[in-house]
Amino acid sequence: MIRKDKSRVDVYGDRFRARAHQLTPRLNQVATYINENREAVMEQTAMEIAGQLKTSDATVVRAIQALGFAGLRDLKQTLEHWFGPAVSSSEKISTTVNILTSDVNSSIDFVLEGHQHTCEVLSEPGNRYAMAQAVALLSEARQVAIFGIGASGVLAEYTARMFSRMGLPATPLNRTGIGLAEQLIALQRGDVLVMMAQKSAHREGQTTLREAKRLGIPTILLTNALDSRFSKEANVVIHVPRGGEKGKIPLHGTVLLCLEMIVLSVASTAPQRSIKSIKRINEFHRGLKPGKKSA
Repeated sequence: MIRKDKSRVDVYGDRFRARAHQLTPRLNQVATYINENREAVMEQTAMEIAGQLKTSDATVVRAIQALGFAGLRDLKQTLEHWFGPAVSSSEKISTTVNILTSDVNSSIDFVLEGHQHTCEVLSEPGNRYAMAQAVALLSEARQVAIFGIGASGVLAEYTARMFSRMGLPATPLNRTGIGLAEQLIALQRGDVLVMMAQKSAHREGQTTLREAKRLGIPTILLTNALDSRFSKEANVVIHVPRGGEKGKIPLHGTVLLCLEMIVLSVASTAPQRSIKSIKRINEFHRGLKPGKKSA
């Protein structure tokens, strides 16, 4: 996640407020989008911004220049200076271990308190309602696609296996680059997308959402960033705290907790399907044991 450095001057904001009234409606639309989606813009090309607004990349560039920037690169450099540096994984680990010191009890409490807080949030009425909506969508799905990259990619793989064991076909979307493109090609109408994503509007997530929208695939988002671009575009948003506040490392177990709630809830809506699938898997397993002969 990019963090805003409050000590720095908001050059873009100042220019936008000063010149917005001078812009044409089309240029103002572009300038407003940039102002409201700064983190996403940091990862987008002029063509991608234009695609979001159904305009031309030339219009995007004109809007940026109308605010006094040389071009998109100049704008991004200005926004990067305002945001300040991103908090790296090494910084998060350093902050966390320095806080916890060498006391094993403080480490235990850090994880337990993070999970306890997550349990409290997941049990709130709003999240229970969102969970029910998610389960209703998944119960009717042709296939479930689970998106997550980095550490979340491991959770996506695990969850896909759990859904498949319960009799609901599932596939992970956990690669990057051409690997993700190869996974996305398998999506079809009738699928449901479960997405793990936070604040940063990375290209992998944006590309996956665009394909889901094109195919009419509903999206269920698990996130702690309720004001993110992904949250605005998802059909169902489940709030999952991760305990990574104040620069500390996030907890991935809290997301796994939510995923297992969803898998078991979906399985309970079609118990016969789940039982039949597990029995079939066990039959395959018995046939694969050493000494077993095929019929």
